[in-house]
Amino acid sequence: MIADERRRMAGLVESLTAEQLRTPSLCGAWTVKEVVGHLVAAVAAAKSSALPILIRSGFRLHRANAMLATRMAARPAGELAAMLRAHAESPFRPPIVGYPGQLTDLQVHGQDIRRPLGLPHELRPERLRASLDFLVGGRAIGFVPRRRPLGLRWEATDLGWTWGDGPLVRGTGEAVMLALTGRRPALDDLSGDGVAELRRRVSG
Repeated sequence: MIADERRRMAGLVESLTAEQLRTPSLCGAWTVKEVVGHLVAAVAAAKSSALPILIRSGFRLHRANAMLATRMAARPAGELAAMLRAHAESPFRPPIVGYPGQLTDLQVHGQDIRRPLGLPHELRPERLRASLDFLVGGRAIGFVPRRRPLGLRWEATDLGWTWGDGPLVRGTGEAVMLALTGRRPALDDLSGDGVAELRRRVSG
């Protein structure tokens, strides 16, 4: 699933214009191309180049990650797509988050790109379900603050997926996934008496 998502991302990158690549994404201050740079760096950056950046960042992982993504995004889009394809089958398994984290990273960042560009999400139901299970499973370090999903009942209306107890947060699996990971535009696509509390958690 991860390999296929990387190849699909490569195809998406190749289809985008220079203007689309410069478009702000849903992921913080990153442009679409910088999001792609992050996805490439996660699988293709050499350890020899990552270590100096980690040192310059003061060993702050999020800052190092942003620096590495920006450096990678300086490459031509076609080169980034080729790197995603070349490393699609990489067996690298990150600590703690493992393969579910990699799959979720690709799906969430895919939407960080597609939503601002008005492109259909084309998410696969079984992969989306795997990411939802991961995001509420307590091991999604760096994806979801531990308390965000707690005390709410989550329902993905198109997947028959539910989790938790409490005030209801309901929407498509795509919107639920993005809301769990703090993407504020997705909150407008949700309904239920738990959405107000979720907004407070995302904003806080």
